[in-house]
Amino acid sequence: MGLHHLLAVVAALSVAAVSHATTPVLVIHGGAGVIKRDMNAAREKAVRAALAQALRNGYAQLKAGKPALDAITAALTVLEDDSNFNAGKGSVFTHDGRNELDAAVMDGSTLRAGAVAGVHRVKNPILLARAVMERSQHVMLIGDGAEEFAREVGVTLVDPSYFRTEQRWQQLQKALREDSQDKPHADGETARHFGTVGAVALDARGQLAAGTSTGGMMDKRWGRVGDSSIIGAGTYANADCAVSGTGWGEFYIRTVAAHAICMRVSLMHVPLERAAAEVINQEIPAMGGNGGAIALDARGHIAMPFNTEGMYRGWISSDGVPHVAIYDAEPDVGVGAQDGPGG
Repeated sequence: MGLHHLLAVVAALSVAAVSHATTPVLVIHGGAGVIKRDMNAAREKAVRAALAQALRNGYAQLKAGKPALDAITAALTVLEDDSNFNAGKGSVFTHDGRNELDAAVMDGSTLRAGAVAGVHRVKNPILLARAVMERSQHVMLIGDGAEEFAREVGVTLVDPSYFRTEQRWQQLQKALREDSQDKPHADGETARHFGTVGAVALDARGQLAAGTSTGGMMDKRWGRVGDSSIIGAGTYANADCAVSGTGWGEFYIRTVAAHAICMRVSLMHVPLERAAAEVINQEIPAMGGNGGAIALDARGHIAMPFNTEGMYRGWISSDGVPHVAIYDAEPDVGVGAQDGPGG
């Protein structure tokens, strides 16, 4: 083969590679279990704005050609820093009046993962979870050990008072009164078991990642850890599928929900939307649980099933416009879009 012929072949292959480049996609959630009567116009506006900003920050990474993990952490730190979500600042309180935070990330292309649980001084647990994956030989670190690791690798620590908000404190006081009077909670288990932030991303190389961060269950006791930081339960990604869950964590652990969705996609070749719906809207409710999830496959298909009144959620892709929604049956409205609702 002559040099000119070889160069022509290389050029043709390069064009083909570019033409088949994957369109990046980012999907996020800010927790299921939304109760419409508890919302007001100001909070709804703030939530929608935060979701849109998280999408913009994450998508900027994807647009720059960065890996899916960069989009995950860029998006989730926005939500961890916003007190409207049960993750980072604004996390719910334990029975003992503490904030104990959990988080996990997973790289679908390598199956590497990192997680932290029961931390109370880490400003952005999602960053520490990624550091565990990339800078340690372990997958999960908990409590004081996780915070010592954070010091060693330079992840920001804060005074525990940073996480406190008056709204979350009053929610705990109400729960404690109901506990002492042996009363059922006003909204069943909704206020206790919901509130998590998560993201799944597909980058230009066609690689997937997932991440989840949470303050856990309100009024939780005895060092309880939910599904968010457990790889396969609330967070999972492989080459075909990425999932982040939000809901009653005990049921997501028992069904290994995130992994179950991806195994349907990878091994059984079930379409993503059906796979996610089977686990979230059939298996988990059949056991007595509820919640939601976001899922993304390697072809850019999105699923956002939930079985509660609402779920903070959003996505962004090639048009660069954040599409966000809160309530059931609400279209995913493009924030700043000129053409109304997005699909």
